[in-house]
Amino acid sequence: MPILSNRAQAMPASPIRKLVPFAEQAKRDGKHVYHLNIGQPDIETPDVMLNALKNMDMKVVEYSHSAGIESYRKKLVKYYADNDIHVDYTDIMVTTGGSEALEFAVMCSLDDGDEIIIPEPFYANYNGMVIEAGAKVVSIRSTIDTGFALPAIEEFEKVITSKTKAIIICNPSNPTGYLYTKEEIEQLRDVALKHNLFIIVDEVYREFCYDNKTHHSIMEYDELKDHAILIDSISKRYSACGARIGTLVSRNNSFMDAALKLAQARLSPPSFGQLAAEAALDVKPEYFEKVKTEYTARRDFLVDALNRIEGVICPKPSGAFYCFVQLPVDDADTFCQWILESFDYENQTVMMAPAS
Repeated sequence: MPILSNRAQAMPASPIRKLVPFAEQAKRDGKHVYHLNIGQPDIETPDVMLNALKNMDMKVVEYSHSAGIESYRKKLVKYYADNDIHVDYTDIMVTTGGSEALEFAVMCSLDDGDEIIIPEPFYANYNGMVIEAGAKVVSIRSTIDTGFALPAIEEFEKVITSKTKAIIICNPSNPTGYLYTKEEIEQLRDVALKHNLFIIVDEVYREFCYDNKTHHSIMEYDELKDHAILIDSISKRYSACGARIGTLVSRNNSFMDAALKLAQARLSPPSFGQLAAEAALDVKPEYFEKVKTEYTARRDFLVDALNRIEGVICPKPSGAFYCFVQLPVDDADTFCQWILESFDYENQTVMMAPAS
Protein backbone atom coordinates (compact mmCIF):
# COMPACT_ATOMS: atom_id res chain seq x y z
CA MET A 1 0.00 0.00 0.00
CA PRO A 2 1.38 3.47 -0.84
CA ILE A 3 2.34 5.52 2.23
CA LEU A 4 0.33 8.60 3.11
CA SER A 5 2.09 11.95 3.32
CA ASN A 6 3.44 13.10 6.66
CA ARG A 7 1.08 16.06 6.37
CA ALA A 8 -1.95 13.78 6.09
CA GLN A 9 -0.84 11.66 9.03
CA ALA A 10 -0.11 14.70 11.20
CA MET A 11 -3.47 16.36 10.55
CA PRO A 12 -5.64 15.97 13.65
CA ALA A 13 -9.26 14.85 13.45
CA SER A 14 -11.88 17.33 14.60
CA PRO A 15 -12.27 17.02 18.38
CA ILE A 16 -15.72 18.59 18.08
CA ARG A 17 -16.94 15.81 15.79
CA LYS A 18 -15.35 12.77 17.41
CA LEU A 19 -18.44 12.10 19.51
CA VAL A 20 -20.76 12.02 16.49
CA PRO A 21 -21.00 8.18 16.42
CA PHE A 22 -22.23 8.19 20.03
CA ALA A 23 -24.84 10.85 19.25
CA GLU A 24 -26.00 8.86 16.22
CA GLN A 25 -26.35 5.73 18.35
CA ALA A 26 -28.32 7.67 20.97
CA LYS A 27 -30.73 8.76 18.24
CA ARG A 28 -31.06 5.17 16.99
CA ASP A 29 -31.91 4.23 20.55
CA GLY A 30 -34.81 6.67 20.39
CA LYS A 31 -33.30 9.50 22.43
CA HIS A 32 -33.69 13.17 21.49
CA VAL A 33 -30.20 14.73 21.40
CA TYR A 34 -29.80 18.46 22.00
CA HIS A 35 -26.74 19.56 20.00
CA LEU A 36 -24.77 22.01 22.13
CA ASN A 37 -21.49 20.80 20.65
CA ILE A 38 -21.06 22.93 17.54
CA GLY A 39 -21.60 26.49 16.36
CA GLN A 40 -24.62 25.83 14.17
CA PRO A 41 -27.27 28.47 14.89
CA ASP A 42 -30.93 27.50 14.82
CA ILE A 43 -31.98 31.08 14.00
CA GLU A 44 -33.70 31.26 10.61
CA THR A 45 -31.61 32.50 7.69
CA PRO A 46 -32.88 35.97 6.60
CA ASP A 47 -35.56 35.90 3.89
CA VAL A 48 -33.64 38.39 1.77
CA MET A 49 -30.88 35.80 1.30
CA LEU A 50 -33.22 32.94 0.48
CA ASN A 51 -35.25 35.12 -1.89
CA ALA A 52 -32.09 36.14 -3.74
CA LEU A 53 -31.54 32.47 -4.54
CA LYS A 54 -35.18 31.75 -5.37
CA ASN A 55 -35.40 34.74 -7.74
CA MET A 56 -31.99 34.55 -9.38
CA ASP A 57 -31.91 34.80 -13.16
CA MET A 58 -28.58 33.10 -13.87
CA LYS A 59 -28.54 31.17 -17.13
CA VAL A 60 -25.01 29.84 -16.54
CA VAL A 61 -23.41 29.30 -13.12
CA GLU A 62 -20.03 30.78 -13.98
CA TYR A 63 -16.77 31.06 -12.12
CA SER A 64 -16.50 34.39 -10.34
CA HIS A 65 -13.27 36.33 -10.06
CA SER A 66 -10.91 34.38 -7.80
CA ALA A 67 -11.12 37.20 -5.26
CA GLY A 68 -14.92 37.16 -5.40
CA ILE A 69 -17.68 39.02 -7.21
CA GLU A 70 -16.67 42.68 -7.46
CA SER A 71 -20.12 44.08 -6.65
CA TYR A 72 -20.18 42.07 -3.43
CA ARG A 73 -16.70 43.22 -2.40
CA LYS A 74 -17.63 46.86 -3.10
CA LYS A 75 -20.79 46.48 -1.03
CA LEU A 76 -18.71 44.98 1.79
CA VAL A 77 -16.65 48.20 1.91
CA LYS A 78 -19.67 50.05 3.33
CA TYR A 79 -20.44 47.23 5.76
CA TYR A 80 -16.92 47.38 7.13
CA ALA A 81 -16.91 51.19 7.23
CA ASP A 82 -20.06 51.03 9.36
CA ASN A 83 -17.96 48.95 11.77
CA ASP A 84 -15.02 51.43 11.81
CA ILE A 85 -12.99 49.27 9.42
CA HIS A 86 -11.91 51.36 6.46
CA VAL A 87 -10.67 49.35 3.49
CA ASP A 88 -10.85 49.35 -0.30
CA TYR A 89 -12.61 46.55 -2.13
CA THR A 90 -9.19 45.39 -3.36
CA ASP A 91 -8.29 44.70 0.29
CA ILE A 92 -11.12 42.14 0.45
CA MET A 93 -11.06 38.57 -0.83
CA VAL A 94 -14.15 36.37 -0.76
CA THR A 95 -13.35 32.85 0.42
CA THR A 96 -15.08 29.50 0.73
CA GLY A 97 -16.12 30.09 4.31
CA GLY A 98 -14.05 31.61 7.08
CA SER A 99 -12.11 28.33 7.14
CA GLU A 100 -10.54 29.03 3.75
CA ALA A 101 -9.76 32.60 4.81
CA LEU A 102 -7.95 31.16 7.82
CA GLU A 103 -6.15 28.61 5.67
CA PHE A 104 -4.96 31.31 3.26
CA ALA A 105 -3.86 33.53 6.15
CA VAL A 106 -1.83 30.74 7.73
CA MET A 107 -0.33 29.56 4.44
CA CYS A 108 0.75 33.09 3.49
CA SER A 109 2.27 33.95 6.86
CA LEU A 110 3.95 30.73 8.04
CA ASP A 111 6.70 28.49 6.66
CA ASP A 112 7.76 25.02 7.80
CA GLY A 113 9.06 25.26 11.35
CA ASP A 114 7.58 28.69 12.06
CA GLU A 115 5.59 29.31 15.23
CA ILE A 116 2.30 31.08 15.89
CA ILE A 117 1.04 32.12 19.32
CA ILE A 118 -2.58 31.43 20.25
CA PRO A 119 -4.24 32.05 23.63
CA GLU A 120 -6.05 28.89 24.66
CA PRO A 121 -8.73 27.61 24.84
CA PHE A 122 -9.01 28.21 21.09
CA TYR A 123 -11.04 27.04 18.11
CA ALA A 124 -9.64 23.59 17.34
CA ASN A 125 -9.32 24.14 13.59
CA TYR A 126 -6.62 26.75 14.19
CA ASN A 127 -4.35 23.91 15.24
CA GLY A 128 -5.25 21.84 12.19
CA MET A 129 -4.56 24.69 9.78
CA VAL A 130 -1.20 25.44 11.38
CA ILE A 131 -0.17 21.77 11.20
CA GLU A 132 -1.24 21.72 7.57
CA ALA A 133 1.18 24.60 6.95
CA GLY A 134 4.02 22.67 8.62
CA ALA A 135 4.19 25.17 11.46
CA LYS A 136 3.67 24.92 15.22
CA VAL A 137 1.15 26.37 17.66
CA VAL A 138 2.63 27.88 20.80
CA SER A 139 -0.27 28.24 23.22
CA ILE A 140 -0.65 30.56 26.20
CA ARG A 141 -3.33 29.53 28.65
CA SER A 142 -6.11 31.87 29.69
CA THR A 143 -8.05 30.84 32.76
CA ILE A 144 -11.67 30.41 33.78
CA ASP A 145 -11.24 32.53 36.92
CA THR A 146 -10.71 35.62 34.73
CA GLY A 147 -13.48 34.62 32.33
CA PHE A 148 -10.69 33.82 29.81
CA ALA A 149 -9.35 37.35 29.54
CA LEU A 150 -6.19 37.90 27.49
CA PRO A 151 -3.18 36.45 29.34
CA ALA A 152 -0.66 38.97 30.63
CA ILE A 153 1.32 40.41 27.75
CA GLU A 154 4.50 39.24 29.51
CA GLU A 155 3.38 35.68 28.77
CA PHE A 156 3.51 36.48 25.05
CA GLU A 157 6.94 38.04 25.40
CA LYS A 158 8.26 34.92 27.13
CA VAL A 159 7.50 32.64 24.18
CA ILE A 160 8.40 34.92 21.25
CA THR A 161 11.49 33.63 19.45
CA SER A 162 13.13 34.05 16.06
CA LYS A 163 10.65 31.44 14.78
CA THR A 164 7.56 33.39 15.85
CA LYS A 165 5.72 34.85 12.87
CA ALA A 166 2.18 35.57 14.01
CA ILE A 167 -0.49 35.70 16.72
CA ILE A 168 -4.11 34.52 16.30
CA ILE A 169 -7.06 35.50 18.43
CA CYS A 170 -10.82 35.11 17.99
CA ASN A 171 -12.80 38.18 19.07
CA PRO A 172 -15.41 37.55 20.45
CA SER A 173 -14.00 34.16 21.23
CA ASN A 174 -15.00 30.75 20.05
CA PRO A 175 -15.16 28.77 22.36
CA THR A 176 -15.08 30.96 25.49
CA GLY A 177 -17.38 33.83 24.48
CA TYR A 178 -14.83 36.33 25.81
CA LEU A 179 -14.93 39.80 24.24
CA TYR A 180 -11.49 41.44 24.21
CA THR A 181 -11.33 44.99 25.52
CA LYS A 182 -9.85 47.90 23.59
CA GLU A 183 -6.89 47.86 25.97
CA GLU A 184 -6.22 44.17 25.28
CA ILE A 185 -6.39 44.73 21.51
CA GLU A 186 -3.93 47.61 21.85
CA GLN A 187 -1.56 45.44 23.88
CA LEU A 188 -1.56 42.91 21.04
CA ARG A 189 -1.06 45.73 18.55
CA ASP A 190 2.03 46.88 20.42
CA VAL A 191 3.49 43.35 20.58
CA ALA A 192 2.94 42.82 16.85
CA LEU A 193 4.68 46.10 16.03
CA LYS A 194 7.53 45.51 18.47
CA HIS A 195 8.34 42.03 17.13
CA ASN A 196 7.25 42.56 13.51
CA LEU A 197 4.53 39.89 13.63
CA PHE A 198 1.36 39.26 11.69
CA ILE A 199 -1.71 39.51 13.87
CA ILE A 200 -4.59 37.38 12.58
CA VAL A 201 -7.97 38.10 14.15
CA ASP A 202 -11.07 35.99 13.60
CA GLU A 203 -14.01 38.38 13.97
CA VAL A 204 -16.86 36.22 12.69
CA TYR A 205 -18.92 36.88 15.86
CA ARG A 206 -18.58 40.67 15.62
CA GLU A 207 -22.34 41.30 15.78
CA PHE A 208 -22.85 39.25 18.93
CA CYS A 209 -21.70 41.45 21.81
CA TYR A 210 -23.84 41.75 24.94
CA ASP A 211 -24.42 43.94 28.00
CA ASN A 212 -23.85 47.13 25.96
CA LYS A 213 -20.21 46.18 25.38
CA THR A 214 -18.43 47.29 22.20
CA HIS A 215 -16.40 45.26 19.74
CA HIS A 216 -12.99 46.69 18.80
CA SER A 217 -11.44 45.45 15.57
CA ILE A 218 -7.74 44.96 14.95
CA MET A 219 -8.34 46.68 11.60
CA GLU A 220 -9.06 50.02 13.29
CA TYR A 221 -5.34 50.78 13.68
CA ASP A 222 -3.59 52.39 10.70
CA GLU A 223 -0.17 51.52 12.12
CA LEU A 224 -1.05 47.83 11.67
CA LYS A 225 -1.57 48.23 7.92
CA ASP A 226 1.09 45.64 7.10
CA HIS A 227 0.46 43.40 10.12
CA ALA A 228 -3.31 42.99 10.55
CA ILE A 229 -5.21 40.17 8.84
CA LEU A 230 -8.96 39.85 9.33
CA ILE A 231 -10.88 36.57 9.09
CA ASP A 232 -14.61 36.97 8.57
CA SER A 233 -17.66 34.91 7.60
CA ILE A 234 -21.41 35.13 7.04
CA SER A 235 -21.97 31.71 8.64
CA LYS A 236 -22.90 32.80 12.15
CA ARG A 237 -23.84 36.42 11.37
CA TYR A 238 -26.76 35.41 9.15
CA SER A 239 -27.19 31.79 10.26
CA ALA A 240 -25.93 30.68 6.85
CA CYS A 241 -23.19 28.17 7.63
CA GLY A 242 -23.91 26.09 4.53
CA ALA A 243 -23.49 29.01 2.13
CA ARG A 244 -19.72 28.73 2.70
CA ILE A 245 -18.83 32.39 2.26
CA GLY A 246 -16.11 34.12 4.22
CA THR A 247 -13.73 37.00 3.66
CA LEU A 248 -10.03 37.60 4.07
CA VAL A 249 -9.22 41.28 4.61
CA SER A 250 -5.86 43.05 4.82
CA ARG A 251 -4.33 46.34 3.72
CA ASN A 252 -1.00 44.55 3.22
CA ASN A 253 -0.80 44.45 -0.58
CA SER A 254 1.98 41.85 -0.70
CA PHE A 255 0.01 39.55 1.58
CA MET A 256 -3.16 39.91 -0.49
CA ASP A 257 -1.22 39.31 -3.74
CA ALA A 258 0.11 36.07 -2.25
CA ALA A 259 -3.34 35.02 -1.06
CA LEU A 260 -4.73 35.64 -4.54
CA LYS A 261 -2.35 33.02 -5.94
CA LEU A 262 -3.86 30.47 -3.56
CA ALA A 263 -7.33 31.66 -4.50
CA GLN A 264 -6.55 31.23 -8.18
CA ALA A 265 -5.47 27.64 -7.51
CA ARG A 266 -8.95 26.86 -6.16
CA LEU A 267 -10.52 28.93 -9.00
CA SER A 268 -13.40 30.77 -7.27
CA PRO A 269 -15.64 30.86 -4.19
CA PRO A 270 -19.22 29.53 -4.52
CA SER A 271 -21.39 31.60 -6.85
CA PHE A 272 -24.71 30.80 -5.14
CA GLY A 273 -23.23 31.61 -1.75
CA GLN A 274 -21.93 34.97 -2.96
CA LEU A 275 -25.33 35.83 -4.40
CA ALA A 276 -26.96 35.17 -1.03
CA ALA A 277 -24.17 36.94 0.87
CA GLU A 278 -24.47 40.10 -1.20
CA ALA A 279 -28.21 40.15 -0.56
CA ALA A 280 -27.55 39.68 3.17
CA LEU A 281 -25.97 43.12 3.34
CA ASP A 282 -29.50 44.52 2.95
CA VAL A 283 -30.62 42.86 6.19
CA LYS A 284 -32.10 45.51 8.51
CA PRO A 285 -30.56 46.25 11.94
CA GLU A 286 -33.77 44.96 13.54
CA TYR A 287 -32.74 41.44 12.53
CA PHE A 288 -29.63 41.60 14.72
CA GLU A 289 -31.50 43.26 17.57
CA LYS A 290 -33.97 40.37 17.60
CA VAL A 291 -31.23 37.74 17.38
CA LYS A 292 -29.20 39.36 20.17
CA THR A 293 -32.27 39.50 22.38
CA GLU A 294 -32.82 35.78 21.80
CA TYR A 295 -29.17 34.86 22.43
CA THR A 296 -29.03 37.04 25.55
CA ALA A 297 -32.07 35.25 27.00
CA ARG A 298 -30.56 31.84 26.22
CA ARG A 299 -27.20 32.85 27.71
CA ASP A 300 -28.72 34.17 30.90
CA PHE A 301 -30.91 31.10 31.38
CA LEU A 302 -28.09 28.61 30.76
CA VAL A 303 -25.36 30.38 32.75
CA ASP A 304 -27.62 31.02 35.72
CA ALA A 305 -28.88 27.42 35.75
CA LEU A 306 -25.39 25.96 35.46
CA ASN A 307 -23.99 28.12 38.25
CA ARG A 308 -26.73 26.89 40.59
CA ILE A 309 -25.29 23.37 40.35
CA GLU A 310 -22.81 22.57 43.11
CA GLY A 311 -19.23 22.42 41.82
CA VAL A 312 -20.00 24.01 38.44
CA ILE A 313 -18.31 27.23 37.27
CA CYS A 314 -19.55 29.02 34.15
CA PRO A 315 -18.40 32.59 33.44
CA LYS A 316 -20.98 34.78 31.71
CA PRO A 317 -19.74 35.36 28.14
CA SER A 318 -19.87 38.88 26.68
CA GLY A 319 -19.90 37.77 23.06
CA ALA A 320 -20.44 34.97 20.51
CA PHE A 321 -22.88 32.23 21.61
CA TYR A 322 -20.83 29.73 23.60
CA CYS A 323 -20.58 28.87 27.28
CA PHE A 324 -17.40 27.35 28.64
CA VAL A 325 -18.08 25.28 31.75
CA GLN A 326 -15.94 23.74 34.47
CA LEU A 327 -17.64 20.60 35.78
CA PRO A 328 -16.82 18.46 38.84
CA VAL A 329 -15.81 15.46 36.70
CA ASP A 330 -12.52 13.61 36.32
CA ASP A 331 -12.37 13.67 32.53
CA ALA A 332 -14.38 15.87 30.15
CA ASP A 333 -14.08 13.51 27.18
CA THR A 334 -15.34 10.53 29.18
CA PHE A 335 -18.17 12.61 30.66
CA CYS A 336 -19.35 13.87 27.24
CA GLN A 337 -19.32 10.30 25.91
CA TRP A 338 -21.11 8.96 29.00
CA ILE A 339 -23.92 11.51 28.79
CA LEU A 340 -24.63 10.33 25.22
CA GLU A 341 -24.21 6.61 25.89
CA SER A 342 -25.65 6.12 29.34
CA PHE A 343 -27.67 9.14 30.43
CA ASP A 344 -31.11 10.41 29.53
CA TYR A 345 -33.80 12.48 31.17
CA GLU A 346 -37.27 11.66 29.83
CA ASN A 347 -35.52 10.13 26.81
CA GLN A 348 -33.49 13.26 26.14
CA THR A 349 -29.76 13.91 26.35
CA VAL A 350 -27.17 16.50 25.39
CA MET A 351 -24.18 16.53 23.08
CA MET A 352 -21.32 18.80 24.19
CA ALA A 353 -17.77 19.52 23.07
CA PRO A 354 -15.16 18.45 25.63
CA ALA A 355 -12.85 21.37 26.37
CA SER A 356 -9.75 19.21 26.65
